[in-house]
Amino acid sequence: MGKSIKTKNNINKSQQEEFDLKKTLLPYFRNWKWFVLSCIVFIILAYFNLRYATPEYNAYAKIMLVNNDGVANPAENILNDIGQISNVEAKAIEDEIEVLKSRKLMTGVVERLDLNIQFFAKGRIYDSQFFPNDKAPIKVNFIASDSIINKSKFTFSLLVTSDTTFDFIHTPVGALEPTTEHMLFGKNVSTPIGDIVITPNFRNASFLKDQLLYVNIKSIETLAEKYRNKILISSAGEFSKVINLSLDDPSVTRAKAILNTLVDEYNRISIDEKSMKSNNTADFINKRINLIATDLSKVDDEIEQFKTGNKLTNITSESDLYLSTNAATEEKLAQSRTELSMINYMKNQVGDNSFDRIPSNVGLSDASVNSMATKYNELLDNRDRLLKSSNEKNPIIVNLDQQINNLKDGLRQTLNNSAKTATLRINSLENQSAKISSKIFAVPGQVRKSRDIEREQGIKESLYLYLLQKREEATIALISTSPNAKIIDAAHSEGMQVAPKVSITYIAAVMIGLCIPFVFFYVRDLLDNKIHNKEDLEELIKDITVLGEIPRISGNDKSVIERNDRSVLSESFRIIRTNFDYIRRRKGVEKYNNVVFVTSTINGEGKSFFSLNMALTLANTGKKVLLVGADVRNPQIYSAINGKKAKGNSKIGLTEYLADNSVLLENTINKYDINNIGMDILLSGKVPPNPAELLMNSRVKDLFDRVSELYDYVVVDTAPSMLVTDTLLISEYAGHTIYLTRADHTENKILNFAQELHSENKLNGMMLVVNDVNQSNFGYGAKYGYYGAPEKKGFFRRKKAKA
Repeated sequence: MGKSIKTKNNINKSQQEEFDLKKTLLPYFRNWKWFVLSCIVFIILAYFNLRYATPEYNAYAKIMLVNNDGVANPAENILNDIGQISNVEAKAIEDEIEVLKSRKLMTGVVERLDLNIQFFAKGRIYDSQFFPNDKAPIKVNFIASDSIINKSKFTFSLLVTSDTTFDFIHTPVGALEPTTEHMLFGKNVSTPIGDIVITPNFRNASFLKDQLLYVNIKSIETLAEKYRNKILISSAGEFSKVINLSLDDPSVTRAKAILNTLVDEYNRISIDEKSMKSNNTADFINKRINLIATDLSKVDDEIEQFKTGNKLTNITSESDLYLSTNAATEEKLAQSRTELSMINYMKNQVGDNSFDRIPSNVGLSDASVNSMATKYNELLDNRDRLLKSSNEKNPIIVNLDQQINNLKDGLRQTLNNSAKTATLRINSLENQSAKISSKIFAVPGQVRKSRDIEREQGIKESLYLYLLQKREEATIALISTSPNAKIIDAAHSEGMQVAPKVSITYIAAVMIGLCIPFVFFYVRDLLDNKIHNKEDLEELIKDITVLGEIPRISGNDKSVIERNDRSVLSESFRIIRTNFDYIRRRKGVEKYNNVVFVTSTINGEGKSFFSLNMALTLANTGKKVLLVGADVRNPQIYSAINGKKAKGNSKIGLTEYLADNSVLLENTINKYDINNIGMDILLSGKVPPNPAELLMNSRVKDLFDRVSELYDYVVVDTAPSMLVTDTLLISEYAGHTIYLTRADHTENKILNFAQELHSENKLNGMMLVVNDVNQSNFGYGAKYGYYGAPEKKGFFRRKKAKA
């Protein structure tokens, strides 16, 4: 059981979602005629566009970049090695594509192909353009400079009248109509961009007679921008160096020429840039070579001056010689000082009168001193030997003493001379040692300075040799400069029309034809702030019962229902009557249960129309019904029944009854037979000067007390509730209130007032009705119509029935 209920809920939910979708699309399906009409219009426009549009053809080319392999050109390599350019990276494919799309490159293409000067022959449908310009039947020579022509914009026509004459047609500056001048071929023609000379391109121009030609001169920058945007350039693959170029143009020849010229211009500029780099590199290297050669010569002169000034040839060998010489000098100096010490010692020994022995063979340089010392020692030895056997007075000893003294004097004199000689030698050796020491002390500084100079010389020499090598490489690079792009496929066209595309054009026409009405209806619905049917009203006000909706009636339809009426209008009121009776029985109001007030928010929502037809619908069931015109400010009941005869034909109404106590109720009510339906009507009467105060009369209660007893139903047409207070003043006498709204008239925000009246219980038993609903907008049952009513057949079904 639970599963069955769940299944039913799911089905209801699914049906609700489907219904919502239909509700969303229903407004567009109702207006299908506008969609069809819009599509037809745009299809016709598409046909004429295809008929008169200039066809375009595609040309394509394929190139491969040969300089984007991550290796810079030779000039960049040289500058990289020198250190002038750092972090040089390969150009990316995207960068090269941007170069190919550049305005500078396309400007060169336009200039080379003279695309800014266009020649046309006038045709019935298409104007034929001559390309290249050499194929044009005429030639235009400009007297003004190219810089002026390239920036100018001028159009003129000419009609060839003979072999030598033509009509020059143009529109002067500031003029509205073109002027015609009869001119001769080969003569100057004055124009806003300077004088021009027009000559035929053929010897015999008779075939051009009566041919209308026109020349269009455009700015090069404008055309360059146009073709720059038209050319499609893309990489063949993610990691591919192959680039595809494509161009759509009315002229296949021109499209191929533009693509080929673009590639050629790209290669020319790339070669010029590489040559310029190589030339700049070579010039830079030559300047550096000259500077370094000068610096190298200065370093050589500095080395020469340094060695000449210091009397050096080889610092290393000379420093070794200084050290060995200094060592020998020190050794000699030590020997000389030792010898001097020995001499002084010997002088001390021979200086007194004693007969002491003196050293001999001590290594003195003077041999005479050694021999005299030896002889002196021998004499002393003889004396000592003789003294052993004699005394000092012995004539031999005396003679020896004499010899010894004479030898001592000579030895003393010789030692003095030797001491002087040794002293001089020592002084000389000391001076020599000092000089050699000074030279030795100067050697490190000389070595350091010599090495600095030699180092600088080595650097200059290596840099000089390096630059000489690089100059040769730059020269080779200049000679071997190659373009950036290798042509894989030259510009080619298969000759098939690519634009306009017939299928796409018609599809686009249909899409636009569908979109424009869709946007119109969507925006209209988006800005719509009015209700249109019962469903709209139920969505806005959820706690007030909606009895039903009344269809919109056309000029041919009857506005008042009849007996045994089976029209849509009559059926709508029957549905409302049935729903009203059901609610009335369910509520069971004790007092005034049969009194129904009809009101609305503002005027123009059809209260009187509804009140009259509601009363007729109730009376059509055989009930006794009274229709009361309580809208005393703007009575409309009388106008609705004008022409209908009343039984009794009373000339007074509600206002007279309320204002005059002598007027009886029976005298104000008339019996009417409207479309064979009988009912009583109490008209409003004359418009009073004080309607609000009049409705506050105590006779109002008496009126409703009596009529509620006398009649089965009392339908009261009241004033609009928001505009005046009349309805609220007498609302206590209503058992039920039908609050009328009008489709496509009542705004959503105004319904807040009805919601407020209901929430504050100012109107008893409020129920809602939607009036003047377009039958296509009917809520429930709109798709199926009314049972028993004539079936409305569509256009195709009517055609089929006739067939």
